[in-house]
Amino acid sequence: MSEILDVVIIGGGPAGLSAGLYGSRAKLDTLVIEKSKYGGQAATTAELENYPGSEHEATGPSISERMREQAEGFGTKFVKDEAVGLDVTGNIKIVKCKNGEYKAKTIIIATGAEPKIAGFKGEMEFRGRGISYCATCDADFFTDLDIALVGGGDSALTEALYLTKFVNKLTIIHRRDEFRGAKSIQEKVFANPKIEVIWNSVPVEVIGDEIVEGLRIENRNTKEITELEVNGVFVFVGLDPISSVFNGIVDMDERGYIITDADMKTNIPGVFAAGDIRQKTLRQVVTAAADGAIAATSAEKYIYDKFE
Repeated sequence: MSEILDVVIIGGGPAGLSAGLYGSRAKLDTLVIEKSKYGGQAATTAELENYPGSEHEATGPSISERMREQAEGFGTKFVKDEAVGLDVTGNIKIVKCKNGEYKAKTIIIATGAEPKIAGFKGEMEFRGRGISYCATCDADFFTDLDIALVGGGDSALTEALYLTKFVNKLTIIHRRDEFRGAKSIQEKVFANPKIEVIWNSVPVEVIGDEIVEGLRIENRNTKEITELEVNGVFVFVGLDPISSVFNGIVDMDERGYIITDADMKTNIPGVFAAGDIRQKTLRQVVTAAADGAIAATSAEKYIYDKFE
């Protein structure tokens, strides 16, 4: 692409879509680059009850699609591609992708984060054969079956409740003796007759041949190993930033999250970061959307000061 855009946004999750909306509404020539599905982690979330103004039955995919359509309605351009590098040495930045290069006055990095692996034996070998990281994607494959879920945060408990709409029984395996998730979600979990909890335990090995048939679990206190008969295992143990492409270009913390100020500015003038990719205390759809709005507004001010 030979034209010089005002803003190139890398990532089409809530932060990227919000940035696209705010950029386009400010009459900036705005492009969103997304390698897979629009909505990011939100698009794989069953319910978004804590997103302000969303209805009870609102789903992650439906809200993500409305965000994309709204940004497109104001003029945001979209392209399916994957960023593999940046050149930010000049006034005009270059985003290098697999299928071409995109030039812009500013860049907003909004690549988000992806699910962590739990690290038990057989986890990667059985991925897609009983091991899953997305309830909305795979729940129906486990209709009327028994499954396990690893995790104890908000996302894990929310997805557990969604999965009970499909499965016969769900066993939550949690490494501590209490959940970290919101009390309101915990109350629903404890009240659900399909859910059982195994405390102070971690998965150690998948049992099965071609597909998951069970899971070996270790009690962290007694070191006792027990076997659980399940047909699937859903893993929700946190996130890792999708930031390796930007390593050595923008400042990051020890975990790989990009460091910004309150205006979403990185250490490189004209390069901003927003959403789950950023070093922050709360990673939710609402905070990602807010980050995107701030980043686009900061990019607009940068363009006005630098180029006008």
